[in-house]
Amino acid sequence: MYKFLKRGSKHLRSRAGTKRRTFSRSAVANGRIPFSRYDKKHFVDDVYAHMAKNLKLLREKTNNRYFSLAEKILYSHLDTLDNITASGQLRRGETFLNLRPDRVAMQDATAQMAMMQFISSGLPRVAVPSTIHCDHLIEASRGSAEDLQKSIKLNKEVYDFLSSSAAKYGAGFWKPGSGIIHQIILENYAFPGALMIGTDSHTPNAGGLACCAIGVGGADAVDVMAGFPWELKSPKIIGVYLTGQLGQWTSPKDVILKIAGILTVKGGTGAILEYFGPGVKTISCTGMATICNMGAEIGATTSIFPYNERMSKYLRSTGRADIANAADDFKDLHLYDIGFKFDSLVEVNLSELKPHINGPFTPDLAHPVSKFKDEVRKNNWPELLTVGLIGSCTNSSYEDMARVASLCKQAQEAGLKVKSQFTVSPGSEQIRATIERDGFIKLFEDVGATVLANACGPCIGQWNREDLKQGKNSIVTSFNRNFAKRNDGNPDTHAFVTSPEVVTALAFAGTVLFDPEVDYLIDKNGNRFKFKTPFGDELPTKGYDLGEDTYQAPPEDSSNLSVVVDPKSERLQLLEPFQPWDGKDLVDMPILIKAQGKCTTDHISMAGPWLKYRGHLENISNNLYIGATNAENGKQNSVKNIKDGKYYAVPDVARAYKANGLKWCVIGDSNFGEGSSREHAALEPRYLGGAAIITKSFARIHETNLKKQGILALTFAVEDDYNKISPTDKISIIGLENFKPGEPLTARVKKTDGSTFDLKLNHSFNANQIEWFKAGSALNLMKKRQSEKTQNASA
Repeated sequence: MYKFLKRGSKHLRSRAGTKRRTFSRSAVANGRIPFSRYDKKHFVDDVYAHMAKNLKLLREKTNNRYFSLAEKILYSHLDTLDNITASGQLRRGETFLNLRPDRVAMQDATAQMAMMQFISSGLPRVAVPSTIHCDHLIEASRGSAEDLQKSIKLNKEVYDFLSSSAAKYGAGFWKPGSGIIHQIILENYAFPGALMIGTDSHTPNAGGLACCAIGVGGADAVDVMAGFPWELKSPKIIGVYLTGQLGQWTSPKDVILKIAGILTVKGGTGAILEYFGPGVKTISCTGMATICNMGAEIGATTSIFPYNERMSKYLRSTGRADIANAADDFKDLHLYDIGFKFDSLVEVNLSELKPHINGPFTPDLAHPVSKFKDEVRKNNWPELLTVGLIGSCTNSSYEDMARVASLCKQAQEAGLKVKSQFTVSPGSEQIRATIERDGFIKLFEDVGATVLANACGPCIGQWNREDLKQGKNSIVTSFNRNFAKRNDGNPDTHAFVTSPEVVTALAFAGTVLFDPEVDYLIDKNGNRFKFKTPFGDELPTKGYDLGEDTYQAPPEDSSNLSVVVDPKSERLQLLEPFQPWDGKDLVDMPILIKAQGKCTTDHISMAGPWLKYRGHLENISNNLYIGATNAENGKQNSVKNIKDGKYYAVPDVARAYKANGLKWCVIGDSNFGEGSSREHAALEPRYLGGAAIITKSFARIHETNLKKQGILALTFAVEDDYNKISPTDKISIIGLENFKPGEPLTARVKKTDGSTFDLKLNHSFNANQIEWFKAGSALNLMKKRQSEKTQNASA
C-alpha cells in the first residue's frame, strides 16, 4: 500500500527530505527512446519503425492512397494488414478498425469500474502501459491544502483500492494531488504518432502533441489492457484550415469556441477534427491541446494537430528532447499527405477571430464578447457575476496562468481586487510548483483568488459551493462543459465558458457585461483603468519545477500482492457477469422514460456527490436517469409505474420492473448520451434491467458503451417516429433471431388500447458487436474467448 506525501505548505510545497521529481531519464541500452521516464520497456523508436513499415505496406496495397495525419496513426496501428487488399477496404465512416493502442489512461472515477472489470477477466497483468490518475474525487471548497487532506481521508478506501489494484496488475498510479489526467499525460506520456485511449471524454487533449488520443468507456480500456484489439469505426476527417495569427485578447480557447458555434454539439460525431494551415504554427503546444480538449464538446472522436516546432519546444521543455529528435527524424509520419481530400472543411482566420463566450447550458451557443452584453439583456440572463473559475484540464497551462498573472499584476498596481469570487485550479503538480516559484500563486491570492487543489474540482461538479445553493445566477469559467447543474448542482446557475483571460477580467469587473477590450474600471485613485492586452510566456524561462513526486510505479513482481474489496463496502463492489441473451425477442417492454430534449451522460448518471459511488454499481444505480426530463409530464425523476399507475423516482421504477422480471427500454432524442465517457450511463440501465435504448441519434462513446454492456442501441429510421411513441406504450423488438449487420430491426408499438403498429429501427452493430449482445456483454465474450484460447493452448 502506498503512503501519501506530507505537504510542506498549503500548496504542496517541497521541504527538506521530501522526494522531488527530476527530468532525468533512465539510461537505455543502445540509445533507445522509452515512452516516458516511467516506461522503461516500451520504446518510441519501435512505434515509429512500425508506423513507417505499415504505411509503406498500406501505400502498396492501396495504390499510393493519400492519408490524413489521423489516418496514418490509426491505420499504422491496425492489428493486422493481411485483410487489406485495396483502398476501398478502408472506408471512412464505414470500416470497423481493430487497433492496437500504445497506452491506456484512466481517471479515478472511471478507473474503479474499469479495474473491477479487469479483475473479473482473471488476467494477471495489463498488456500495455496503463496509468490511473486521482483527479476527480477531490472536492473543491476552502482551498488546496484543506480540500486535499479532506478528500484523502474521505476517499481512502477508493484510493487504497486503486493503488493496490494498480500495483497488482502492473499499472502506474498517480496519487491525489498529482493533477488532472490530461495535463499529466501531456507533460509525461503523449508523443507524436502515438495512439492512446483514455476513460475520459477529454482524452483528445493529447492531440496538441500530434498524438491520436481517444476517449472511451472502461470496457474498451479493459479490452486493450487485456491484450485484445480495440474496435473503432473508421472516423471521417473534418479539416480545420487555420490562417492568420491570434492577437490582442483572442486566445486558443476562442478557436474551439468559434468552431463549437459552427458545428454544434453533434457536428463532429463520427469524425476527427484535423487542424492544418499556416495559422497552426502561431499557436503554442498547450494552446493546441486546449483546442483538442474541447473538441469533445462537438462530439468529435478526437482532434489532432500536425507535428511542428512548437511541439518540439514543449517536448524539450518537459525533458523529452530525445522524443523531439526522433519526431523530427520521422516528421513525415506526423503530417497529412498533400493531396488528401477531407470529408468536409472549416476555415478560421485567426487574425479576424474575436474573443468568445459560450453558453449558457450548452457549449455551442457561441457569442463574441463584443456582442455578449446585448445577448445577456435580451435573454434576461443574470448580469451579476457570482464566481469566476479558471484552470481545469482545458486551460491550466503555464501560458494560461502567465497571461492571467499579467492581468492580475495590472489590477494590483491599480489597487484593484476581484469583485466576484475567483478560483484557480492548477492542472498538475508541475504547473502548481512552477507558478508558485514564479510568484503567480501569491499574486493570485493577493488580488483575492482562492487557489484550489491540483484536480478537476468545480469543472466536474466536485464543488462544495457555499455562497449560493439555489437561485438564478451567472458563473463564468475556463472549463469545457456547461450543462445545467454540472458545476454546482443548481439548475438555475447560468454557466458560461470562455478563456482564462476573459474570466479574470470579468471577475475584476464583477459583471458579465464587461468587455475588457473596450470597457473601463475605476482604480484606487478614482481614475479610469483599462486592461492592457494580456501577455504570458509560452514556456517558463527558468524551466519547469516538477514539484513533489506523486507517482507510484508498479512493482516488477506483484504475485504476492492482493486486492481486497470489503463485501460490506458502500463504495466498492465486485461485479457479477450479466446474463447472456435468452434467444428470444424482447416482448412488451414498458418504457421506463421517454426523455425529452437534451439528455447527456450527466442527465443519465450524474456526477458531483454521486462520484463516491462510481465503484459500486448497486449504489450508483440510484441516480439512473434522475436528470432526464420525462416527456409525459415535463418533470425530472418522476415516471409512471405501469403496474399501479403511480409516479415514482426513475430508479425506483426500474428496480420494481427488475424485481418483477420485466425488461424495459428508454426512448431518447438526438445526440443521446453526449458529454462524458462515463460507462456508468450504460452499466446502470443494464444492471437495473434495461434491454434497449431507442433514440433519434447517439453520441459515439455512449452508443459504444451501451453495446459493450449488452444493450441494444437502436435509432429510428425516421426521426419523427419519436413523436409517435407515448410514454405509456409497450415496445417489442422483433426479429432478433436474424439480427445481422446492416439489417434493420422492427419495433412493435402497443398502445394502451391494445392496438399496434410497427416501426423500423436502424443500428450500427457489426458481427462482433452482435456477439457482445448475445454473450450478455463484451466482457463476457472476452472471458469466453480467453478461456477457449487457454484450452486450445493446453490441448
